[in-house]
Amino acid sequence: MAKLWVSNLAPDVTDQDLCDFLVKYGFPQPGEIERIDGASDHPAVTVAFHSKTTSELAELATRVHDVYWRGHALDVQVLDPAG
Repeated sequence: MAKLWVSNLAPDVTDQDLCDFLVKYGFPQPGEIERIDGASDHPAVTVAFHSKTTSELAELATRVHDVYWRGHALDVQVLDPAG
């Protein structure tokens, strides 16, 4: 399992909105989405992908990092599984 960190989301983005956005850009259907408390006025989440490795997810992440969506440039990073 691999996880993405997605930050600088618009405050009104729902989990379903985010899933639809990621799938549109070629990601598989996400697993769990965890909202990160205290991540500023522009929320952050972690998104789990059970069918992808960290390296596979890193390739996909380049498709959406810095994409301007709903008034915000997304910051997307693959989380280190060790850490």
